[in-house]
Amino acid sequence: MIDLLLILILLAIVGGIVFYLRRAKKSGAACVGCPHAKQCAKSKGGQCSCHPPSDNK
Repeated sequence: MIDLLLILILLAIVGGIVFYLRRAKKSGAACVGCPHAKQCAKSKGGQCSCHPPSDNK
């Protein structure tokens, strides 16, 4: 019984995460989790300002 309850709780958590990510992507967030996701340059086809390009020297 406890195993079933734990499985249901984990499924609810995973389902909530998937719901949040799908909703964020549909609303136009290019960088989900970024505080500036809707204003991010990546959503307009440029480089995301939240993650500056790294120097690969």
